[in-house]
Amino acid sequence: MITNFFIPELNNDDVQELWFQQDGATCHTARATIDLLKDTFGDRLISRFGPVNWPPRSCDLTPLDYFLWGYV
Repeated sequence: MITNFFIPELNNDDVQELWFQQDGATCHTARATIDLLKDTFGDRLISRFGPVNWPPRSCDLTPLDYFLWGYV
């Protein structure tokens, strides 16, 4: 999906100006996936194992997630 659809679609835009942010789901943070995204976005990757970690208790998360993280 990433190599066949997502990255070719990005070639229509200036990838050097884009940041990619993903959640910490284990299927999204497989080593092969992270390596591919690092190759594409460099240091502009916000992810569980990326150069920029997903911010804890981020207000960018859904309100329920944001509220519950303080209690977990």
